[in-house]
Amino acid sequence: MQQATAIPQYLEDTYWWAYVHPNAVRFFERQWLVNLILWGNFAKLRDAALEALGTRLSGRTLQVACVYGDFTPRLAERIDADGRLDVVDVLPIQLANLQRKLPTGSRVNLLHRDASDLRIPDASYDRVALFFLLHEMPLEVRRRTLSEALRVVKPGGRVVIVDYHRPTRWHPFRPVMRFILRNFEPFAMDLWENEVSAWLPPLREGAVRKETFWGGLYQKLVITA
Repeated sequence: MQQATAIPQYLEDTYWWAYVHPNAVRFFERQWLVNLILWGNFAKLRDAALEALGTRLSGRTLQVACVYGDFTPRLAERIDADGRLDVVDVLPIQLANLQRKLPTGSRVNLLHRDASDLRIPDASYDRVALFFLLHEMPLEVRRRTLSEALRVVKPGGRVVIVDYHRPTRWHPFRPVMRFILRNFEPFAMDLWENEVSAWLPPLREGAVRKETFWGGLYQKLVITA
């Protein structure tokens, strides 16, 4: 019998307004709104993640958590005829929303799983994507999620992360973003105050490549397992 996947309490308490309630999904699933939330940087960050994953993706690809906007449909377009994309999410409503966005015939498999406990065999995937997920997680959940991502990727495979980052001191939106994150995304300030590498299990030297965008407000990490 398959183990049930419960919705974490932190999501119910903190992000009911963004991901859990049906009205939230209807409101936020707008490409222009997602782009506005990221100050016009959605396409640039999406394409940076896709470029790091690869142009034509054979084998198995894992996306950890659904994303508003067209990130997943664009990723699905890169899956080769012999490839497969699995998308996991702990919220059934998010999986259903993604299913509606995918064109008929997409080589995408949707799995109801918790990112911090994937229940997937070791070394199952050639690459793993986490697109604006870590900032939504409490510290211990974030640690377990990163550990799981690295556990299920094959040796030599890649884990690609795009998320918030501490902006430069001169960034004009730094005070605004500090207010927004502290009041609406309380776990996100961890990414201002720490490097993602602080939450990773031990890795070989040079395994992590980092790039920042738009005055440092966003970051991309490519981790080679």
